[in-house]
Amino acid sequence: MMIATRRELERSAAVLAGIRSVLVFDEVVQHVPAESAERAHRAAQAARVDVIVALGGGSAIGLAKILALRSERTGGLPIVAVPTTYSGSEATAVWGLVENGVKTTGFDLRVLPGTVIYDADLTLSLPRELSVSSALNALAHGVDAFWAPGANPVSALLAAEGIRMLAHALPRIAVAPGVGPHTAEAAGSDTSGSDPVLGGGGIHGALAARKDALYGAYLSASAFSSAGSGLHHTICHVLGGTFGLPHAQTHAIVLPHVVALNAPAATEAEARIAAALGSRTAVEGLLALRDSLHAPTALRDFGFQESDIARAVALVLPAVPASNPRAVTPDDLTLLLRNAWSGAAPGGR
Repeated sequence: MMIATRRELERSAAVLAGIRSVLVFDEVVQHVPAESAERAHRAAQAARVDVIVALGGGSAIGLAKILALRSERTGGLPIVAVPTTYSGSEATAVWGLVENGVKTTGFDLRVLPGTVIYDADLTLSLPRELSVSSALNALAHGVDAFWAPGANPVSALLAAEGIRMLAHALPRIAVAPGVGPHTAEAAGSDTSGSDPVLGGGGIHGALAARKDALYGAYLSASAFSSAGSGLHHTICHVLGGTFGLPHAQTHAIVLPHVVALNAPAATEAEARIAAALGSRTAVEGLLALRDSLHAPTALRDFGFQESDIARAVALVLPAVPASNPRAVTPDDLTLLLRNAWSGAAPGGR
């Protein structure tokens, strides 16, 4: 069974030419709604699917995970993941499903892809804005792993290196935007404007940056899979699952606000995040990176209403992980979400 959006199927036709699928499912929806997952599950059962190839970002791979979770096949339903974004879903045993406006997540080794194929060429046609937001989403996996319930020395090492790689790759992705599938070959010999720090010009610089971003995304996701979901992901799951906000952009906006809240109570973690970003403080590093990339800054730009804040606070508060380095009050969450809604400075009043 092949799971991919129509766009992914069209732009990756050459890659897929050698795969004979008994079923192609292209109803890939963000946050994996239960209705879409049920249709995919019924289709997979009818076709007697014995392996899934998931091509795309977190939504495609996330849908494959739900099918693996529900499979009754002896030995399970193996997943081959071919990521085309930096979601990191391919490296985790975490699944998510939205039902009746509530996002439920869980951890199950049955959903961990058994094979992952990384090909930076497949990320070249990813639009710049989505490349940036997706990579910042990956960076959030690493940051949140520092204060997640299962945080440990190994996950911290993976997280720090993942953050460092992503912080190094992101500016290079921004100055070496991807190219369409029909122009990649033509651009292959172009090294104009070559900069050794940025990894070269033309297609070479673009590929080098994306390879580093994929590696950083893998490390950060591995840390996240080991440590679990922290406060940042708790907030973003509510914003995405209940209010329908776009996944990657929501992570990019919310992350500095969560770090500003937790940093005073997690000085060692904050120092390691700052060092990985190459900055004096973690918040300064995140804001400098975000601003240099012209990344999104306000939830209101994506449909979140100021009137939604109180409901979001009520949903997030009981789900705040006990491992969070500081107690979180309704006022804390209200201020955090209001600042993230308006685009105000993290921690500002």
